[in-house]
Amino acid sequence: MEFASALLTMTKSIVSGDGEAAAECFSSDGIYHDVFYGAFGKPKIPMMVSDHFHRDAESFIWDLFDPVCSGEIGYARYIFSYKSKLKTCFGKRVVFEGVSICTMDNGLISSYKEVANVSTSLSMMGFEANRLSKIATKQVNELIERDEVRRHFTD
Repeated sequence: MEFASALLTMTKSIVSGDGEAAAECFSSDGIYHDVFYGAFGKPKIPMMVSDHFHRDAESFIWDLFDPVCSGEIGYARYIFSYKSKLKTCFGKRVVFEGVSICTMDNGLISSYKEVANVSTSLSMMGFEANRLSKIATKQVNELIERDEVRRHFTD
């Protein structure tokens, strides 16, 4: 599978709640890194889809734009939305804008990560400033732990 096809198949599978089909887009050691729920290896992707995504939300829409791939790494801009099932914001449509970053291995995804504008989206859900601050702090800590960021803190 080529990058754009693998990513489109994965996103359509997640939107429809078919975690098994989403997992089939990944290599045997593939990992889906979710911005909220954490990292899931291929065997756990079906559970991630059913027990997290579709437990907490419904009526998903996931549009991909401008996919590009160097052969090993692919990027695509996206707009993603859902209606929340969370008690505090039940039924609210939430929209995320982001970029998918995939490392490919023989036509399959070996790593899926994303950079997403989450604070805007969580604000749409009515999250209080304190809760948004906790999420931002978590993202800051994850960012500064990455090898490619360390150089930015050497002076």
